[in-house]
Amino acid sequence: MTAAALPMSTSDDMRQTYRKIAVRVIPFLFVCYLFNYIDRVNVGFAKLQMLDDLSMSETVYGLGAGIFFIGYLACGVPSNLILQRLGARRWVAVMMVTWGLFSTSLMFVQTPAHFYLLRFLTGAAEAGFFPGIVLYLTGWFPRTQHGRVMTIFMSAIPVSGVLGGPVSGWILGHFAAGHGGLAAWQWLFLLQGLPTVLLGVAVWFVLSDGIDAAPWLDAGEKRALHDAIVQDEKTKPITAADSFSAVLRNPTIWMLGLLYFCIQSGVYAINFWLPTIIQSSGESDPLMIGLMSAIPYLAAVIFMIMMGRSADRRQERRWHLTIPLTIGLTGLIIAATATGNPGLSLFGMTLAAMGALTGLPMFWPLTNSYLSAAAAAGGFALINSTGQLAGFVSPYLVGWIKDASGSTQAALFTLAIALAVGVLLTLRIPASIANR
Repeated sequence: MTAAALPMSTSDDMRQTYRKIAVRVIPFLFVCYLFNYIDRVNVGFAKLQMLDDLSMSETVYGLGAGIFFIGYLACGVPSNLILQRLGARRWVAVMMVTWGLFSTSLMFVQTPAHFYLLRFLTGAAEAGFFPGIVLYLTGWFPRTQHGRVMTIFMSAIPVSGVLGGPVSGWILGHFAAGHGGLAAWQWLFLLQGLPTVLLGVAVWFVLSDGIDAAPWLDAGEKRALHDAIVQDEKTKPITAADSFSAVLRNPTIWMLGLLYFCIQSGVYAINFWLPTIIQSSGESDPLMIGLMSAIPYLAAVIFMIMMGRSADRRQERRWHLTIPLTIGLTGLIIAATATGNPGLSLFGMTLAAMGALTGLPMFWPLTNSYLSAAAAAGGFALINSTGQLAGFVSPYLVGWIKDASGSTQAALFTLAIALAVGVLLTLRIPASIANR
């Protein structure tokens, strides 16, 4: 993060302090989230070979890909409350080691039941990671910087596609003949799961549990940071939810959860089905599928960073979310109508990735503006868990429709409608939240 990336209203000393925090915290969390997302969606590449080896249907795959989010939903809120009690360093380390082991264990799947169970356990183990990191970052940075901070952190999602696609394709191609008695898709889970375990161990030594526990900040810096966070809390709207019980009763919170569901519907359609859509367009080489799948994610990285900078510079949130979602739904419509045209289909999926993925970091500053510190842990987790239901619905819906119709066209139209609903919900967000 450069000095130019920080608000001009921030004093030189505070700019230096925030730069120090950004350099110390965000790159490591970026790498953790990168492997988090690779472990979550690498089944999209594994399925290119795994389904035939295990005689599984597209519907079985869709259910297995999606059942991850049932475990995620069940454990999201309690996991985040545990993180608040134990501290990020301890709980993030436990989560990463646990889900890394479960993700690696997918290499031993033999039946649909094994697949469902391990995907469920992986989802349950990582449920608190993302909302916990959102909560963790809000303890370091004021809202004026949340757009840029969340964009840098969440750009790990498209970067996981830029890097993970070609690497996954290379693994499937390189190990196609089988090595050590393992199929290529088994090597995929092994080589992409174990690094998460090692990163989980590293969390214990790298992260600090907040401002006071950071030995690399002096007393003056800590005092100034606390003052900035306190002042930030005072400027939140008077309608902000201020306890978890208030969160449960607040219709705006549930509207935000539904909005996040709509955004994630488009995101997971891309993450779980992009390799299949490319393959169905006529490309059969795993490495080429991986390289082609990197194009939408690379475009999304660039667009995401541009929008994050613009949102913070203008201190405007509503239109910086509306525009990406509109681009995303347009891309899904193009991809759905581009049957038999690989170039146009890839162009549509590129627009869809740019829009839907950019919607993620543009969404979270809205919640940061609405939730007080007292409600943040439970509120972030509740909104995130509600939205992550799309991770179950979206892959299963696409798989079921593909088995029933032989194509993904109707499913992509349905998911475009979900993003359109997201646009309408965004336009209904109160101005006191949207313009912070």
